[in-house]
Amino acid sequence: MPANIDAIYYPDQTTECERPLFMIPVEAGFPSPVEDYIEGELDLNKHLIKHPAATFFVRVAGDSMVDTGIHPGDILIVDRAIEPADKKVVIAIVNGDLTVKRIRMIKGKIFLVPENKNYKPMQIDEETNFEIWGVVTNVIHPL
Repeated sequence: MPANIDAIYYPDQTTECERPLFMIPVEAGFPSPVEDYIEGELDLNKHLIKHPAATFFVRVAGDSMVDTGIHPGDILIVDRAIEPADKKVVIAIVNGDLTVKRIRMIKGKIFLVPENKNYKPMQIDEETNFEIWGVVTNVIHPL
């Protein structure tokens, strides 16, 4: 299984990114005035990062997770403080390679499952050098 993580980054918690938070639906038709609907400010660090000391970012390389909305070049927010569980998307080390996959626990066995029909699931057994680095909480990608 080839690695599909391009780079690893740690979040810079010294910055704030407070932006206005509008608590009204966004109209796709006739625009409405927004000044009266500002709820407050939203800091993306506080909104996207629950455990700063245990969080890092990775840049994706490869297309094994495209059917779940993770594309090459996307940045994933990964939290090491979250317990990995069945059906979570995780960053794992498999035989020395970093990868992003959905973890599945079926009948007492662990599988790393891609979200692309062109790739096959990988069963983790006693002989596999395997470690989960963290759980993916968010995906950042351009439209």
